[in-house]
Amino acid sequence: MNVEAEPGEVVQSLARGLSVIRAFDADNPELTLSDVARRTDLTRAAARRFLRTLVSLGYVRTDGKLFALTPRVLELGYGYLSSLSLPEVVQPHLERLSREVDESVSAAVLDGSDVVYVARVPTRRIMSVRITIGTRFPAYATSMGRVLLAGMPRFERDAAVEASALEALTERTVTDPAALAKELDRVAEQGWSIVDGELEDGLRSVAVPLHDRRGAVVAAINVSTSATRDTVDRVREVYLPPLRAAAVQIDAELRLV
Repeated sequence: MNVEAEPGEVVQSLARGLSVIRAFDADNPELTLSDVARRTDLTRAAARRFLRTLVSLGYVRTDGKLFALTPRVLELGYGYLSSLSLPEVVQPHLERLSREVDESVSAAVLDGSDVVYVARVPTRRIMSVRITIGTRFPAYATSMGRVLLAGMPRFERDAAVEASALEALTERTVTDPAALAKELDRVAEQGWSIVDGELEDGLRSVAVPLHDRRGAVVAAINVSTSATRDTVDRVREVYLPPLRAAAVQIDAELRLV
């Protein structure tokens, strides 16, 4: 549940400092001062102050021109990850599933309108970007995102969709809110989602939800493959059954956590 803070309770400098950290990603591991200012909508002077502060704290390094995050930023998420039992529960199941289907498998949770990867077993690179723990993608265009959105109470789902940009990432991406709502209803009814080339051309994936002891959807797992290797029918007929079986086993363990 998200709790809205009162205007006077928000520390703007902290929010802006975190936006500077988020400016770096897999596609932009090194940024100039101008890059950071542009990606965060900060003035160059403000961006410089935040970067210098982060450098002094050890979260950012610089050669005088380019800035990059240091491994110390992992401390910021360690408390959450160490308290989250989900990755350690799902990892052995993902490894077995990956061996069975010989494809990359992953687990993700929903954070706002994005999915965030919390566990993964890659077999081969099938996307232009490298997926690691912490990688984020827009939920509306991913199979895991759709089962997570479909598992939410309707008003929360509508709010998450409304907060999404709904950009056309490929020619196949569903960007019409009404069409997306209809698809999420279908996903909720059938209990799984297949996304074909909506996040990236040539990428096909199927996902199912994971549930806690109360039956609430708390995460999702998927199998990803290439359109050059597998048809949509094969994804549904060959990968979905073992994926659902793995989810049943994971759910049983999550009920004990």
